[in-house]
Amino acid sequence: MAGFLLLVSGVSRLDNYVDEFDYLVIYDGDCNLCATIVKFIIPRDRSGVIRFAALQSETARQWEAISSHPMPEDIRNTFIWIERGRIYIKSTAALRMVRRLSGVWPLLSIFLLIPTWVRDPFYTLVASNRYRWFGKRESCLVAVAEYRDRFLV
Repeated sequence: MAGFLLLVSGVSRLDNYVDEFDYLVIYDGDCNLCATIVKFIIPRDRSGVIRFAALQSETARQWEAISSHPMPEDIRNTFIWIERGRIYIKSTAALRMVRRLSGVWPLLSIFLLIPTWVRDPFYTLVASNRYRWFGKRESCLVAVAEYRDRFLV
């Protein structure tokens, strides 16, 4: 995914996207589970406002290094949801993200009432074993033409 970086006055392209787009998912592009989740989100985001960026992209790597937005310490094992400039990680990220989906999925956000110290160990268990349980991709997810504009490439 080389060539995705555009630096303007020391700000990465992804940093601009954080400010430009209201909803952004940063996911592990090598993870089969993560790719499946992205494929799940796309048709359920009927308004088409959620954007996606793979952790393995040059843009995400540069953003991690120079961003004015703080990044989580365990970025490689974390689902990241950026909502109107605020960064959420782990189970909170997933539960806040489902609120943007159509159908019954927003009802899952009720689990936000459970403290993160209860929710996140389950998230961490799955995240730590995702390659073993679901496999690893040889290449990042490539969007079909219809959805290509939703991926930060």
